[in-house]
Amino acid sequence: MKTGELTFFCGKMGAGKSTKAGELAQKQRAVLISEDEWLASLYPNKISSLEDYLKYSGLLKPMIKKLVQSILAAGTSVVLDFPANTTKQRTWFREVYSEVNAAHTLVYLDLPDEVCLRQIAKRRIEQPERSATDTNEMFEAVTKHFVPPEPEEGFRVTKLGNQK
Repeated sequence: MKTGELTFFCGKMGAGKSTKAGELAQKQRAVLISEDEWLASLYPNKISSLEDYLKYSGLLKPMIKKLVQSILAAGTSVVLDFPANTTKQRTWFREVYSEVNAAHTLVYLDLPDEVCLRQIAKRRIEQPERSATDTNEMFEAVTKHFVPPEPEEGFRVTKLGNQK
């Protein structure tokens, strides 16, 4: 049986990863799994800093890995709305798809900081429950760790954006 394909995303905070994930999941008729939704459900009101995020995301990833691999092995594609914004994060994605011999696509949303900050400001208004973490300060803290994907990492990358 043919495995499903894993699609995942790289892009700065506010680049539109979740929006694009939803669009692609619908278009591809794939299972969408959102880190934000799982974290909010499993650890409500626990994430207010980058350190909190790293802690709870680290607890979530082993469960999600097994779930995604099971779905892929069953022949269904998965769109994972989890950030692939650092080399370490991307290593986790590689393990997810390679251990079940699934195809993958890394969607890189390459947008300037100004666009991301505008989108974060808009999101604070549209989703007030995110206003504690969707701040310019959080953007700066997270962006310090951002590493665009490099060809030598070996991912199949689709690059979108770079608009001013």
